[in-house]
Amino acid sequence: MTTASSPPSVLFVCVHNAGRSQMAAAFLTHLGRDRVEVRSAGSAPADAVNPAVVAAMAEVGVDISAETPKVLTTEAVRASDVVITMGCGDACPVFPGKRYLDWPLDDPAGQGVEAVRPIRDAIERRVRDLLDELLTT
Repeated sequence: MTTASSPPSVLFVCVHNAGRSQMAAAFLTHLGRDRVEVRSAGSAPADAVNPAVVAAMAEVGVDISAETPKVLTTEAVRASDVVITMGCGDACPVFPGKRYLDWPLDDPAGQGVEAVRPIRDAIERRVRDLLDELLTT
């Protein structure tokens, strides 16, 4: 939980942690700097981040080439104030007192950079809105 001395913490979850959640976490880390604690994970993590996602993020100056998909853990959910799901369905554990949001976004899996760009842009808009909300409440 957030205290007066700790920043809010956000966990982004999607199935493979190779696309949507990676982009959201990268944007929040990039835009929030040290004002927000950011995690991402997947209920069934892929072996690597989607190369089209890496390329689309590089186009906007955010390098996620060193990121790797991470498995969703109960501890990650427990340590987060806000949990944002992106198609993980019932695989995400629910704890009382946490704020849960679901962002219905197209899955970039198997898509080229052209198809990933509008998903990336939608995620950036949502992350900017979330950041404004987190830092003004």
